[in-house]
Amino acid sequence: MLYLAEAVKLKSIIRKKIEELNSERHRVAFATIAKGQEIPSPKRTLQDVEQDLIQVRRDFEKLDALIYRANIDHHVQFDAMTLTIVEAIEHAIQLRAEAQVCKDFSAAEVEEYMYGMTSESEAIIRIALFDPEEYRMRAIELDKKAHTLSNTINAKNYTIQIDFDNALYFG
Repeated sequence: MLYLAEAVKLKSIIRKKIEELNSERHRVAFATIAKGQEIPSPKRTLQDVEQDLIQVRRDFEKLDALIYRANIDHHVQFDAMTLTIVEAIEHAIQLRAEAQVCKDFSAAEVEEYMYGMTSESEAIIRIALFDPEEYRMRAIELDKKAHTLSNTINAKNYTIQIDFDNALYFG
């Protein structure tokens, strides 16, 4: 058994293990020798590495499914809403995206001359039809909400246990 938060970290560890095994597979698949020399016997054969790869991929798939199931079956409360964890994760992503747009708008000049864009007799001016300061404040609030929601998700992830044998990956 492990907590959902640990499972998410373990998924990254297993993904990296798959990459390492794939690299090892390429290393042990070939030997470079001078013509007539004996082919060296590697400590691990291609078949050994491929067997490990099959097992690690199975573990990854099982863990991935357990994480998805937990993210669908469990809920968090946020802003008077009850969200599944998967919905909450997506909501946090959307909050951060909106915060970034607000930050971009907050950096705008209220009035800006558009150099290189002049009519025959007049300068062209770009005028913001909004208050950049309001967008700066909105960005701050949206960032706070996103952080709060992420912390809520993380705290919830330490209350949910997943039935997965992690002995192969953790000491």
